[in-house]
Amino acid sequence: MKRILKIASAFIGILVGAGFASGQETMLYFVSFGNLGTIGAIISVAFFAYLGMILMKLGSRTQTDSHQKVIYKICGRFLGCIIDYVLNAILFGIGIVMIAGSGSIFDQQFGLPSFIGTILMTVLVMITVMLKVDRVIKVIASVTPFLILVVLFLFIYSMFTMNSSFTSLEPHALEQNSAAGHWLISAINYISITIAMGASMTLVMGGNEPDERISSIGGLTGGIALGLLLIISHLTIFSNINTVSDLDMPMLGIANSISPLLGILYSLVLFAMIFNTAVSMFYSFGTRFSDPQTTKFKVIVISSLLIGFIASFFGFTKLVSSLYPIFGYMGIVLIIVLIITPFRMSRLTKEN
Repeated sequence: MKRILKIASAFIGILVGAGFASGQETMLYFVSFGNLGTIGAIISVAFFAYLGMILMKLGSRTQTDSHQKVIYKICGRFLGCIIDYVLNAILFGIGIVMIAGSGSIFDQQFGLPSFIGTILMTVLVMITVMLKVDRVIKVIASVTPFLILVVLFLFIYSMFTMNSSFTSLEPHALEQNSAAGHWLISAINYISITIAMGASMTLVMGGNEPDERISSIGGLTGGIALGLLLIISHLTIFSNINTVSDLDMPMLGIANSISPLLGILYSLVLFAMIFNTAVSMFYSFGTRFSDPQTTKFKVIVISSLLIGFIASFFGFTKLVSSLYPIFGYMGIVLIIVLIITPFRMSRLTKEN
């Protein structure tokens, strides 16, 4: 059970920083559709659970240390090559967004120049990525429970103190920018970008667990928990839409409205979760091109981080609204492949 919870917690930790911890992503994909967005969030739970289980199972069965090996096995050389490049682009792109997000935290919460946050994030990720994969997983998993507790508190507080119904709040929610023109397409796009951004590190985590059953249950549990957190985040922001719609970090704004001390606490947790996702993105990006124990790996990671730092100055909100929908559509092919993968599992054998 302990190993299952560790895997589930790490799975959540990989995705939650880029998925909805800030609230900007939830606003773009779900809150902007009002009550229909709630249905979209509910649908996401089933997909996260199933796809999380499949990814962990694939990683464990192949004992992989890179997404490339698994992708080529389940997709063939031509399609595998395309998906491989798509995943690499997503890993790098989301890594840039996470660096930008750290800057937004320092700007919104502390009134400091955003570059202070981006520099700090870049340095911390650079140091952490040089660790072994089991240590990286441990770091990722350790912070997740704190986020869950804070998000649950924000949700409960918001539900008990909201003065308007969701129906009356819906017109304001519908005024927000959306990722797509239809709520279902938006939900599918979100599922796609979330799974695609986490696929590489999830496969590596699965490859680090020799027991396929434990790995699968861990992915299933993590997927369900991730989906439930998404619903909670969506409803929390929806209930506060009148006061947080103009903020880069809506969830942080809600925490500050309750208590400045809670705002500081959430900003620290949020920074840690964004850090988790950034570590996962750049670590996975590096392992795609070289062994983690080599000098080449370090050069790739440091170079990509420096480029990411420069690109992060486009701004967090702008990067999320422009890159996420594009990456979501790019990742749909991977989602389709993963859905049908169980029917082709017999082709996969463990690598020595």
